[in-house]
Amino acid sequence: MKIKDIRVTPLRLETKVPYVWSQGVETAFTVNLIEMEAEDGTIGYGETTTAPDADAQKTILTKLAKSYIDRSAFDITAAQDDAYKRNFLVFGGNMQRYANQLFCGLEMAALDLQGKLMGRPVWELLGGEKRKDVGYFYFLQGENTEELVADAKAGAAAGHPIIYLKVGISPEYDLANIRAIREAIGPDHRLRLDANEAWAPALALRMIKAIEPYNIEYIEQPTTSLSLLPLKHLKERSPIALGADQSVFTVQEVYQACASGAADMIAVGPREIGGLKGMMKASAICEGAGLTLCIHSSMTTGITTCAEHHIGRAASALDDGNQIMWQLLKDNIIASPSLEPRRGVLALEGRPGLGFELDHDVISKAAQNHRTFIESQSGQ
Repeated sequence: MKIKDIRVTPLRLETKVPYVWSQGVETAFTVNLIEMEAEDGTIGYGETTTAPDADAQKTILTKLAKSYIDRSAFDITAAQDDAYKRNFLVFGGNMQRYANQLFCGLEMAALDLQGKLMGRPVWELLGGEKRKDVGYFYFLQGENTEELVADAKAGAAAGHPIIYLKVGISPEYDLANIRAIREAIGPDHRLRLDANEAWAPALALRMIKAIEPYNIEYIEQPTTSLSLLPLKHLKERSPIALGADQSVFTVQEVYQACASGAADMIAVGPREIGGLKGMMKASAICEGAGLTLCIHSSMTTGITTCAEHHIGRAASALDDGNQIMWQLLKDNIIASPSLEPRRGVLALEGRPGLGFELDHDVISKAAQNHRTFIESQSGQ
């Protein structure tokens, strides 16, 4: 079955509340929806994150798509190799990190299409099911300590065992939040932090000493992603487990982090490493190194959540506290199934492909939101 057409549509979806992290404040996520249509009219869906510009990325995706159209839907590895060579390597642009976020969306759509054509869930295409339940942490949201504490209490009351907090805003604000949240959730809930590269090693050491009494399970990417050495330096001195995230956006970087002992856990997602198959490679590297893999999510919708869940069902060496992001958005573009973890776990039904039905009204609204936003920006 050949691929007949590939269409790309930018979507802008607003967040429920402002998304606050060390790199700034976001009020919307923009993704590019990818529709990959086969000769018989079957459509596979994927999406990409869109940094730095959704419309510019759409232009590049349309060029990459030429390597896929008229090929078999099952010939995507050769299609990707051809697209990377023609559009990156030929021009001296060995930009694997940037290319990965593009190819992730194309591969996601292709695997969804393959699964639908075969009538099988994507996790079977990844090697088969290793587990039925995938564990997720509860991602705290709030613009101040009081809102974060209220959300933490709600998550704990709902039975989510792992609470996850963004830090790296300022030392004083971070410490106030950590103290208040630990008091609110009690001693039994696991508390994880993510500094998103905000701490230099000296500051990170001071922060780790200050927060050690609060029984922190894990700190994700406290130091810069430009080098593994600061993370390794800190790991050798830290009584709290540290994870690599932004440092490991390629298979090669995952290997280097594992081989050098730079981290206690690897957090990486499909959009960083180039897709679902790249995640299976990363999980195998982690398994060989004796580390666990935490599925990292990003500013995406329930399409990626479903893809990440299929990874979780099939991957080895998987952590029990993985990340999802769709719940941060006002509108859910997935009409079914429900993607809400219960007591920290989710077990989706084995439907063909990635296993979701889209809400096309929400998609139309999000496409219009993007057009309106671009028009408003062009007038400034």
